[in-house]
Amino acid sequence: MLRSMTGYGKARAEKDDLKLSIEIKTVNSKQMDMNCRLPYDYNEKEPEIRSIAGHYIQRGKVYLGITRESTGEESARTLNQKLALRYFNEMKTLIQNMHLEKEPDYLQAVIRMPDVFVLKEQELKEEEWKLVKDTLNNALQELDEYRIQEGAILQKDFRKRIDRIKEYLEKLVPYEQERLKLVKDKFDKELSDFLDNKTIDENRYEQEIVYYLDKLDITEEKVRLKQHCDYFLETMNTDTANGKKLNFIVQEMGREINTTGSKANHSAIQKIVVEMKDELEKIKEQLANIL
Repeated sequence: MLRSMTGYGKARAEKDDLKLSIEIKTVNSKQMDMNCRLPYDYNEKEPEIRSIAGHYIQRGKVYLGITRESTGEESARTLNQKLALRYFNEMKTLIQNMHLEKEPDYLQAVIRMPDVFVLKEQELKEEEWKLVKDTLNNALQELDEYRIQEGAILQKDFRKRIDRIKEYLEKLVPYEQERLKLVKDKFDKELSDFLDNKTIDENRYEQEIVYYLDKLDITEEKVRLKQHCDYFLETMNTDTANGKKLNFIVQEMGREINTTGSKANHSAIQKIVVEMKDELEKIKEQLANIL
């Protein structure tokens, strides 16, 4: 089962005078890169939040935002003066640079900005922390379902392209004997012209021809490429995260296709090799988004 690194999950919870909302967005990245935006009181729990999220997500660029709203007494809130002043100065500079004739009401805009009014600093209660963890897990589960759905779409596309590569392998067969005969006939003609009808050792000549044609034989490359295709499909259906492993298999497939092309010496085979490379390149592009 494949999982895409692109996903979205959101969960909400409400208990007593507390409203909680958690939003998670992910896109592809080679490593885990998580950006957390948390209420002030949750900062001490950031390492644990990252650990919980990392267990689900594993790899990718992640935005995780938690917003909290208290429906209790407004006296429980306090003004974050430093943050409000920073918002005010930034807005004023922006408006001045825009050269507007009428300045807006900065104060009304500032008080609507995030975290300007916050709950008075207090120790995070265990009951609230449990609610945060439960809501976070719900958001992560929704994210995981989204990634599985996206992965299923990519898996279907991979299977189609692997099947095409295997079909192209079968199309090589009619040209192989024709190619070897053309090469042998070419050798005969060039050797004949070079020797100018002088006698040669026929046994030695046949040995050299067999040796050279063996170097041009693509049977092993075909067998290995088919094995890699089958292994790709097998790995794709496992339950564990396997994007990196699939990338390694694709690299091996590329080597076999390139070797086949370098040995070809036949225009029809070269065209088939180009088609296989095109399918493989499309697989590589999509694999960049697989967990």
